[in-house]
Amino acid sequence: MINAPVAAQLLLLLLLAFGVLVVVLEIRALSYAYRAIGIAPRYVTAILLLTLLGSYVNIPLYAVPVARLLPPQMIQHFGRVYIVPPAVTTDMSVVAINVGGALVPVLVSIYLFAKTALRLRMLIAVGVVAVIVHALVEIVPGVGIAVPMLIPPLAAAGVALLLAGRNAPPLAYVAGSLGALIGADLWNLPRVAELQAPLVSIGGAGTFDGVFLTGILAGLLAAWLAPARPTSAASDQRQAA
Repeated sequence: MINAPVAAQLLLLLLLAFGVLVVVLEIRALSYAYRAIGIAPRYVTAILLLTLLGSYVNIPLYAVPVARLLPPQMIQHFGRVYIVPPAVTTDMSVVAINVGGALVPVLVSIYLFAKTALRLRMLIAVGVVAVIVHALVEIVPGVGIAVPMLIPPLAAAGVALLLAGRNAPPLAYVAGSLGALIGADLWNLPRVAELQAPLVSIGGAGTFDGVFLTGILAGLLAAWLAPARPTSAASDQRQAA
């Protein structure tokens, strides 16, 4: 019969193994998503690291005077908990850009935009998703802009599939990432003073989930739903015929 300390150690090992399995599966899913949208495999690891680690890095851009800042506290919204950071000053709200939630997705989107021949459709998709996201976001005092995680990805994938069919994956990523950033953060920048937040991060806090999951999930969903591309062998046979 297994005594209590040994049972606790076995349970801890099982939980640890399960956690490692989840992380591995998530990384594999993210890698597949980036390949599906057209990122060269040699760049995937670097983009993953910059996105995940960069989510903790905010680059200050400018400061906005505010009447009052909320004190440090925990706020729950859209099913997750946000932490209001301590203020550096008492009357200024710092606007920053998040590396993983804004800078990297923007650079990847520019890369995909330059590669595609469907630039006009991509711009239309970004505009449609931005409008949808803007209609769904909510202002969370002390934190910033909160974005629901599931509606924007589905909207990005649906619009991309409608406009591009089997070429939807890159459109879905760009529409989901830029659409979430524009519709949530950039559209609401004039309202920074209303947030009463010590730090307002473009692509961070409540928007990071929307940008990150919207881009990745849209790429996965679009790659899954899009009609299968013909194999090279089948293409060669058709060309030979």
